Amino acid sequence: MHLEFRHLRTIRAIHRAGGVARAADILNITQSALSHQLKGLEEQAGVELFVRRTKPLRLSAAGMKLLRLADDVLPRIESLEEEFRALISGKSGRLHLAMECHACFEWLFPVLDRFRHAWPEVDVDIRPGLAFGALPALIREEVDLVVSSDPEDIDGVIFSPLFDYEPRVVVAATHPLAQKPFAVAEDFRDEVLITYPMDRSRLDVFTELLNPARVEPRSHRQVELTAMILLLVASGRGLTVLPDWVLREVKTSSDYVTLPLGQEGATRRMYAATRTEDATKPYMAHFLRLARSEPVKLQRG
Repeated sequence: MHLEFRHLRTIRAIHRAGGVARAADILNITQSALSHQLKGLEEQAGVELFVRRTKPLRLSAAGMKLLRLADDVLPRIESLEEEFRALISGKSGRLHLAMECHACFEWLFPVLDRFRHAWPEVDVDIRPGLAFGALPALIREEVDLVVSSDPEDIDGVIFSPLFDYEPRVVVAATHPLAQKPFAVAEDFRDEVLITYPMDRSRLDVFTELLNPARVEPRSHRQVELTAMILLLVASGRGLTVLPDWVLREVKTSSDYVTLPLGQEGATRRMYAATRTEDATKPYMAHFLRLARSEPVKLQRG
């Protein structure tokens, strides 16, 4: 028996309409075409699907079996068709993110909060545990966007610039460095450096200052939370280097002093890496616009 979706729709329409003529109007086909389709279906099944001597037209026992199948299958097909229409129109999709930047949660959550109101049909998720394998995961289509400050030349991947930021040295107000106009590499030699738990190659203080000068801090302590890092710094347990978007409260606190990283300071740029074919999707373009504006609000306090 060769059963098609149109057959299920026919069975459902005739049952609901109570007759072939009204069902034909519902299905937008002629009555003769619908009768021919029904006859062919009954010939395939080898049984009558309707009791024709009743008004309204009533399904036979065999017809009821097909109706139960139609009621089970057709809503799922219609739901899938609606999802496909939304995908084609750009109203829905998937946005799974990974980050090579530990502090980016500070600005990412405000971005996602605005994004979800504009794109409620987009499946958004943050994929943990991909910090050091995020770009390969992007190529394998396990994630759809990677936040990174280190653009690379990768076929099929585009790095869209988001915003510039300044990494700042943060010390307690009572620390001797608080009296200096800026911090140099030698200032870290006898200090406890407190950072996020990331590889050195992903930390600005090493890439921009310490590694070029071949200076090692006295010790390196890794802490997960920004609030805890700042608490340790305020308690005189060490110093840290943080991006300017997390320092909005520090700027107005008498417990801390922030310094440029080096005499000229340092400026870094944050990027969003996406697959080239995804970059122009409407919801992706909107996310990138939000990711360019929301961090700047945090930088300005």
